[in-house]
Amino acid sequence: MKLNTHSLALLLLIGFLAAINPAQAEQSESYGQTVGRKLLSGFGNMTTAVAEIPKNIIIVSNDSNIIWGVAGGSFKGLLQTIGRMGVGALDLLTAPIPTYPIVDPAFVWDDFYAETTYGPAMVGQ
Repeated sequence: MKLNTHSLALLLLIGFLAAINPAQAEQSESYGQTVGRKLLSGFGNMTTAVAEIPKNIIIVSNDSNIIWGVAGGSFKGLLQTIGRMGVGALDLLTAPIPTYPIVDPAFVWDDFYAETTYGPAMVGQ
């Protein structure tokens, strides 16, 4: 019976976090929305970071050629995967601390043809 209670609580938490719009990181969001956004983006970035590899293969191939795209894009994608996973872990660990998103775009699928960049996270910088 305990397993069912924990499963239900987990499903309710996931449903609550999915209802929050994570792409909107505005100054007008409430504290609860900020925590929810960070939890959702942390989990999302940690689980989908591997999509940076094909994303960067496509970006580098479009900028140069397919051979360099596969070689250089794979390496660049691996580095971006590590960076996005690190940012995701940081968001999960620091969810109670209100910060701006560190990675842009916030999720790998937000703008698939845009380079992933990292910026300041602290509010007020």
